[in-house]
Amino acid sequence: MSHDGSDDGSVARYQANLRGEVDGARLYRALADSEPNPRLSEVYGRLAAVEEAHAEIWRKELTRRGVKPGRAPPGWRTRSLAWLARRFGPQFVLPTISTLEQRDETQYDDQPEAVAAGLPGDERSHNRVVQAMDAAFPQGGSGSALARLEGRHRAGGNALRAAVLGANDGLVSNLSLVMGVAGAEVAGRTILLTGLAGLVAGACSMAMGEWLSVTSSRELSEQQIAVEADELKRMPEEEEEEMALIYQAKGLDETQARALAKRLMENKDTALDTLAREELGIDPDELGGSAWSAAGSSFALFSAGAIFPVAPYFWLDGLPAIGASLACGGAALVMIGAGTSLFTGRSLAFSAGRQLATGFLAAAITYGIGRLVGVTLGG
Repeated sequence: MSHDGSDDGSVARYQANLRGEVDGARLYRALADSEPNPRLSEVYGRLAAVEEAHAEIWRKELTRRGVKPGRAPPGWRTRSLAWLARRFGPQFVLPTISTLEQRDETQYDDQPEAVAAGLPGDERSHNRVVQAMDAAFPQGGSGSALARLEGRHRAGGNALRAAVLGANDGLVSNLSLVMGVAGAEVAGRTILLTGLAGLVAGACSMAMGEWLSVTSSRELSEQQIAVEADELKRMPEEEEEEMALIYQAKGLDETQARALAKRLMENKDTALDTLAREELGIDPDELGGSAWSAAGSSFALFSAGAIFPVAPYFWLDGLPAIGASLACGGAALVMIGAGTSLFTGRSLAFSAGRQLATGFLAAAITYGIGRLVGVTLGG
């Protein structure tokens, strides 16, 4: 983005700013329309209104330069996130939006027109609101099984990231497996069976890992809540004091914190629920979600990625099958690269190219090893 003082540079910058604000407004409008909670929907609507006001600033700047702003269609990232929000709920994409807001927080700091209009302050306020909303949904929303994935795919509660990484694991591992066996020049039926075995074995391994992870996490949470319940029963005064300190740390003065703690302690169920959430960071209603849902989601995601490189061997053999497998795997790698660009903020071309290069590098290495082993064993 050019920040120079030339007319061409300024116009290009205004147009880029306008596209960003229009995309933001449309995305927040989509979140507002998809959000069932009226209060949250209103917050999203207000965020959209701020973005629309910013867009109007850049339209006026373009008009002053004699450039017609026009009606820019939403970008692919905006369309994708809006679709995901409508399909899985706003909380599914909220961690991704939070990351993008953090990245863009300082975008206007060195633009004089933006500073004069107070846009940097608006962007920081925007970012704080989104971060607060994201913090309220640490699992990326409680309604989606994908949002409950644990283990190495949890990635800070970002369900979208978990879904993309789950599919990527299946794709890269099975593409490498298929190419390794193909390098040894074995029969096409053998490659097909090996690929299918790799798909099932990998998917079952991932599902079992997710099931154990969520189950273990749930059992730990239950044990911690049981300990808290026992302490609440045996030492209510100490627990009330602890609750008051928690609310003081959150910003209440001592008198208000003690009054709130005393009121909460009047109902032991409410007190236990509050201590579990505030002290332990555990939602007693969720406890990490369903282990079976997490396992099923992990199995499905791994399988969805792993099927691409093996599918051509159902119909083809030899070099045509290898070429088709690489083509299918490459197409899937590009799609996964596009998925990663949603939450990294990098360009589609960069993310897709990087994913394609790394996936094909892994496939090339295993193909070479398979070729070497096949020649050696074949004499």
